[in-house]
Amino acid sequence: MPNPVRSKGKGGSSRQPKGSPRGKRLRATAAALNPELFPEEETAGFVPRSSAVPQDVEDVSEVERGGFTKKQLLKFVLGFLLLPGAFILTGGFLRTFKQAIHDGLLAQRSFGCLAAGMLLFAILFALVPRRIFMLSYVFGHEVTHAIWVKLFGGKVANQFHVSLEGGHVLTDRVNTWIVLSPYFFPIYSILSGTLYGVMLFSGWIIDLINGGGGLYSTIASLQWIFLVVIGCTLAFHLAFTFLLVTKSQPDLHYGGTFFSLTVIYLINLLIITGLLLVTSSHGLWGLYGDCLQKSAELFVELCGQIWVWGAEGVDALRAAIGK
Repeated sequence: MPNPVRSKGKGGSSRQPKGSPRGKRLRATAAALNPELFPEEETAGFVPRSSAVPQDVEDVSEVERGGFTKKQLLKFVLGFLLLPGAFILTGGFLRTFKQAIHDGLLAQRSFGCLAAGMLLFAILFALVPRRIFMLSYVFGHEVTHAIWVKLFGGKVANQFHVSLEGGHVLTDRVNTWIVLSPYFFPIYSILSGTLYGVMLFSGWIIDLINGGGGLYSTIASLQWIFLVVIGCTLAFHLAFTFLLVTKSQPDLHYGGTFFSLTVIYLINLLIITGLLLVTSSHGLWGLYGDCLQKSAELFVELCGQIWVWGAEGVDALRAAIGK
């Protein structure tokens, strides 16, 4: 993810003993959005620094030497293999969305609340000082990293730090999913959905214990507020994700920029598609399936056409060389 960090002590440089524990500090990457507010050196990424690691460690990766690791090459190939899926899923989403709009999607309350939340964020983003959004972003960024470290069985030290000068979380584990998690895991939307789900479940339990009371129905009637919040927080996630990936973030280099961008795009596309299908009262699942099939047929047709063009080009080249 980050730029490799080289640290030398007074006695020169030495490599970390093989098999020794290694702490990694993951910093927020908001510097790309506001270099004056977040200096680049404060968002360098994983810094190999912990009590278990001496300070005179030289950490030079193969990427820093100008190399291209086998793992990165494999991920580049995987990213390329994901392109057909990206094409088909994008086509399926666009066709479904277009047809849903034609069938009156905008008039539906659930989707309207979701869209209103996104519009609300756009207004706030234009009016509220960027500094406020930055602090919220840095906090969510670090919490997301910490959650995914835990999901992969890692440990997070008690050095969680968030401020307008940046943020960091110290962990003993790093992989592509942990590094990319803030770009495809809308933490505030997930938290909002979890809170609403807990409220609904609690209301159902209380009504069950009391033999009624209507608490569950009351909470369920507030669904429109939940959808507005989801729309607003999802727009926040998508906006900052777009801004960051267009700034050539060091995060993307960890697993290879091409692979990282492909994964980020696909997962966010699936999230948006899922919300479209869930918030539509007309039941778009059948339509979405048909649109996916049409997109797949179009992809096969395009591949066939490209093959024909390629074959014709090769024949023309051979004919020109033969002459």
